[in-house]
Amino acid sequence: MSLTQVICFANNKGGSGKSTTCANVGYEMARAGRRVLLIDGDMQLNLTLSFFDEEAALTFVESGKTIYNAIRDQKDLAAFIVPTPYKGLDIIPSSTLMSSVEFELFPKWQREFILKKCLANVVASGTYDYILIDSPPTLGCWVMNIMCASKELIIPVEASPWGLFGLANMFDFVKQVQSIAPDIHLLGIAITKADERKKYFKQTLDTLGSYEGLTVFRTIVRIDSTIEWSQDNSKPVGEYKRSSRSAEEYANLAKEIMEYVSR
Repeated sequence: MSLTQVICFANNKGGSGKSTTCANVGYEMARAGRRVLLIDGDMQLNLTLSFFDEEAALTFVESGKTIYNAIRDQKDLAAFIVPTPYKGLDIIPSSTLMSSVEFELFPKWQREFILKKCLANVVASGTYDYILIDSPPTLGCWVMNIMCASKELIIPVEASPWGLFGLANMFDFVKQVQSIAPDIHLLGIAITKADERKKYFKQTLDTLGSYEGLTVFRTIVRIDSTIEWSQDNSKPVGEYKRSSRSAEEYANLAKEIMEYVSR
């Protein structure tokens, strides 16, 4: 029986740090010796661009080796996996054509489970310890696909005045997904882009703490320009500057996530 853990990162609020968190947690898991597959489910290609420059990302699009092509044709995802420059870390790139994925899914039979079906053989093979899926900032059929294919959900939340906006809608959406895919579990909230000097940082903690039974990861990722520089160089933070504060935070967050999943 496969022990592969499928974890998705989702939030309908844009700018919450989903792609950045997914990329750097995946990198740190691989650096810790785990075998990791990343799936870029967002048309903005930010997860793909975390490891490849724009020219390479567009080459994937032109070659058809993307999640869009796999979902459109309902193909086994194994054929769409490409290695990143880092040991133990692979990715299925996204495509700019993902903007039409809702249209592609609409007429399909059991459309909410197409990604799960396409991913089934990869999961069953046990090739990977973790499969991490990045989601677009929407709450449509494609995000429902992503959640239905996952065992765990992590919601990155920006510690800002608008960071919690729409979180109630997100929780309602998760309940809808659980009505058809009861195995999906909200693993926790990952606080990102935090500035502990700001009043709204404490407000974010207090608000999240008021939700009964909601796990908030201990590790908080603070604002750090190193993150932006690493993105500009298409590298994970830990590869761009190992000694940075954010590299340590992502390493700690990855460790914490792995501890929670193994319980």
